[in-house]
Amino acid sequence: MSKYFVMTSLLLLGFSSRLAAQFGFSHEIGAITGPVAFQSDYGERHDFSTNAGNTGYSIGLIHYLNFSYRAECNCYTPETYFNDHFKLRSELSYNKTQLQHFGQWVDAKKNSLIANQLRGMRGSTAVTNIGMQLEFYPLSIRDFTATNGAWAPFIGMGAQFCFFKPTAYSTLGEGLGELPTVTPIKYIGAFDTRGGTTWSVVSSLGTRYKLNEMSDLMVELRWQYYFSNWVDGLSPDPRIYTENRANDWNLMLNFGYIYYLQ
Repeated sequence: MSKYFVMTSLLLLGFSSRLAAQFGFSHEIGAITGPVAFQSDYGERHDFSTNAGNTGYSIGLIHYLNFSYRAECNCYTPETYFNDHFKLRSELSYNKTQLQHFGQWVDAKKNSLIANQLRGMRGSTAVTNIGMQLEFYPLSIRDFTATNGAWAPFIGMGAQFCFFKPTAYSTLGEGLGELPTVTPIKYIGAFDTRGGTTWSVVSSLGTRYKLNEMSDLMVELRWQYYFSNWVDGLSPDPRIYTENRANDWNLMLNFGYIYYLQ
């Protein structure tokens, strides 16, 4: 996994650098962090306690190609709609979430074997993402760049390649996923904690705030959908348990700092 991650990182950084060098675009770099709510086969969907309980954190490094400005001549690019309203963002990020069952089926009043087994299940997943997204700014990027205290709302869409590594255990003892004494029947044979890779799509809604001439603050709400149901290490048979047929996804609230490179 580490070999593929390094190769992909070098290819992405090489592509961004070559594109910037060839066309003279300027660069921006930054860092992001924030909470993550992970939607998986742990807990109930559309349940507040699940959404609030299965949470974690995200950290990342981001890089932008700014099409409105040419770094080598310290001048603006030709004024086109694309140059003044779009930026290309590349990203290397990591998120980790602790997982367990919440909702009506693990209510403290329930004392059945299945309720106890569900309450005993614990898991986590760690995901490393690398990818790109195109961001659209409805307001002028040039005007925002020249105005301290200005706001620049944006929406974004892109794709990321993901390396995931889940874990799982039971507080009732060993044998989770195999032994019926600790595993609910629907989850027997439904665990895989070896980890793997998958693609995901991301969609963002956020805004920047012009802190000063060379830096911005950013906040964004991001939705990430994985093309796999194994990111959490758990996938009951979707033909039988249709409530678990959806792939895993998460919702992030990122806060960031962005610095403009000359």
